[in-house]
Amino acid sequence: MTAFIRRYVALLLLALLLTACSSTGLTQSVDGGTPTATTATHGPGFQTKPILQCPGILADYQGCITPYALRKAYDVESLTNQGFTGKGQTVVVIVSFGSPTLQQDLDTFSKQFGLPSTRLQILSPLGTVPFNNQDKDMVGWAIETTLDVQIIHALAPEANIVVMTSPVSETQGTQGLPEFMKLEQYAVDHKLGQIFSQSWAASEATLTDEAGQKLIQSYADFYKRATLEHNWTILTGSGDQGATDYADLKSTQLVGRRNVTFPADVPWVTAVGGTTLQRTGTTYSEQAWTGSGGGFSTFFAQPDYQRNLTQSGGKRGLPDIAASADPASGMAFYYNKNWSLAGGTSASTPLWAGLIAVANQIAGKPLGFINPKLYQLAQGANAQQNFRDITLGNNSNRSTMGGITVNVEGFQAGPGWDAVTGLGTPKAPSLLRNLAAATQ
Repeated sequence: MTAFIRRYVALLLLALLLTACSSTGLTQSVDGGTPTATTATHGPGFQTKPILQCPGILADYQGCITPYALRKAYDVESLTNQGFTGKGQTVVVIVSFGSPTLQQDLDTFSKQFGLPSTRLQILSPLGTVPFNNQDKDMVGWAIETTLDVQIIHALAPEANIVVMTSPVSETQGTQGLPEFMKLEQYAVDHKLGQIFSQSWAASEATLTDEAGQKLIQSYADFYKRATLEHNWTILTGSGDQGATDYADLKSTQLVGRRNVTFPADVPWVTAVGGTTLQRTGTTYSEQAWTGSGGGFSTFFAQPDYQRNLTQSGGKRGLPDIAASADPASGMAFYYNKNWSLAGGTSASTPLWAGLIAVANQIAGKPLGFINPKLYQLAQGANAQQNFRDITLGNNSNRSTMGGITVNVEGFQAGPGWDAVTGLGTPKAPSLLRNLAAATQ
């Protein structure tokens, strides 16, 4: 799928959501109002307090989740209280164009939720193009960049964040991918961080030609070196079209069969799927989000760490893991004077990037390639200590696009690994400590 279409769909869903909720008073624009400063000390190193109410008119919508609530949902807050906030770690975000209001939006977000101020590092080694507020693609990327940064900051409040922007939009096929690879190579060469958070994807169906196959092999070789030789962890969303994705370069039609996305399909990448997170009082529950990309690659063989997946047919299965991604129950984020809800695997990916920053801090060094460790920690009795196994829901896609209706039978969430939510969602204290211990 294209980066733009994914973000546009998420925004469309949000617009429909707010319209559907008009009976509860959600009829005006989502205006942020005056941010609320906080003073209570809640954890070492910064000021915050338990905030469960979202700002503006989102306060009336039960599905809205605050940073504190998101940390509580995965028990990250207990680590935050112990000073494990991602301090000393750096997450690198790869995007097209970026956002001209990125820093001030983050400042407002931080003030609203009592998070520490963070000065972003924004790098554009390939150059920039003027930002056009009338260009839906650019605006889509700006929103994507904003929610990526704010979710990372919510989960790892003292981690450093580097945003690397490309002057070319990544869409489908090879469009924009050479530029992204140059940015990633620059980040590795210049030792800018140890974690990549990537909320972009291209359908495997658009990469079957010679140019596409050559490029994905170059990516796979680079990712192998980055993870094994330079100890980077690479996190990528598994897509938002369930068990299929786009069929054409303009993202106007869906593939009428099961199909997965690149680069989530690369064995050296940790593919992140999505769930629907629900809060009832102080308790949280999850089920598979129907949009969670998942299935089996036609490009890559089954890696060793997935050798126990008998249903794979010898192919790379994805996703590996999952987290909150349903835009109907997303975290509040602030962009250009408005509050919105984060959604898609574009939201679950930076969530996991924040978690890995915390795990790196616990370990005192970068974890690097985490996939084999994740699968080891999901085996036997230890699985229940480390993962919340998601057993409800599926990622079937029955929809109409471009006048064509597709009915793609997806995968069912179930015990153990599945092609909707992978190994499940994190039980952060145990999982992150065990990941850290596995690197010693």
